[in-house]
Amino acid sequence: MHALIVTAHPRPPSLTHAVARRLADGVEDAGHTAELADLAREGFDPRFTERDIARFQQRAPAEADVRAEQTRIDRADALALVYPVYWWSMPGLLKGWIDRVFSQGWAYEEREGRDERRLGHLAVHLLAIGGADMRTYARHGYFGAMRTQIDHGIFEYCGARVITSELLVPAAGEDARRHLDTAFDLGRTLFRSGPQSGVADAA
Repeated sequence: MHALIVTAHPRPPSLTHAVARRLADGVEDAGHTAELADLAREGFDPRFTERDIARFQQRAPAEADVRAEQTRIDRADALALVYPVYWWSMPGLLKGWIDRVFSQGWAYEEREGRDERRLGHLAVHLLAIGGADMRTYARHGYFGAMRTQIDHGIFEYCGARVITSELLVPAAGEDARRHLDTAFDLGRTLFRSGPQSGVADAA
């Protein structure tokens, strides 16, 4: 089976990229294949322009860069997003990728007051990397808000199944290597794990 792993971080030496690579290592260690999509390095344009509105209204076809991303997703049995938490959500580059790629007519269809969800075949795994401790997320309800916005509001709306929703945060007395172990273990079980969600600290 094949996993598409998407990252959105401008610095290749970042923890985000290291986690994505370890996730891919785990997938391959289990005998599957993985493709890493580095949106920053590839120069994906996240701007939602008038041309994207025309596509949303189904007055124009998808542009070549959008079709290429949709093809990558269509090839995958699982989609994993690995990203840093910016302002209690995903980076603008990744959100723009979703805005443009998960378009009407491909990810979903609105017709005659009914929504057709088209990504029911896709398993989704989310690994968000936070800089604040878990107490901060819990005190303000940030992680719950992120799951409502991203897991439910984006992927479940399109019919995709969110299998994993992890928040990797700093813990006292531990270093970031434990996040790499978490990513590798998840990669090894990516295609045989049931729904799971939560926080690395709570596991």
